[in-house]
Amino acid sequence: MKNVSIVGLGALGSHLVMLARNWDVRFNLIDFDRVGAKNLQSQFHSGLGKGKNKATALGAAMQGMWQRRTYAYPVKLDGGNALQLLGESDLIIDCTDNLAARKVIQDFVKTYPKIACLHGCLSADGTLARVVWTEHFRPDPEGEEGQATCEDGENLPFHAMAGGLIAHVAQKYLDMGEKKSWQLTPSSLVRVM
Repeated sequence: MKNVSIVGLGALGSHLVMLARNWDVRFNLIDFDRVGAKNLQSQFHSGLGKGKNKATALGAAMQGMWQRRTYAYPVKLDGGNALQLLGESDLIIDCTDNLAARKVIQDFVKTYPKIACLHGCLSADGTLARVVWTEHFRPDPEGEEGQATCEDGENLPFHAMAGGLIAHVAQKYLDMGEKKSWQLTPSSLVRVM
């Protein structure tokens, strides 16, 4: 059974996990953050998980709804724990929303190039998504302080589409070894690599 590690369980990662529930893999869910009221409008988290760690809450939801076991790691990924958290992975899916975490992940997979890594990114306003294999990924900084975020639920259908695209691309890799990268807007899908 392959190990799939998903780092970041917010607007993209939480939808990805829900849509990938039928994969025959070991899911490692990594996120240090807690489910807040603001997350309930844009993420696949319920009121039952409010106040709990996102990895733990999502794992409980997967178990409760689909009897799907996951492995929760309620910690912040950094250079000191990356090998312990990601070292057994066959595929890492980066759904983080900050430059520091993206760099940790990309540095890790440069050191361990046999581990595949797919990056999913949303623009701060939640209207542009990129799904890019690490070979073509360049981490970019977050938006400006006070910039709009994707936490109000306004773009929830688009977030689910982006999570679905990540799930589709990752599943093609797991099934056939295929690596394609994409850019998605509410009105277009463009292959970028």
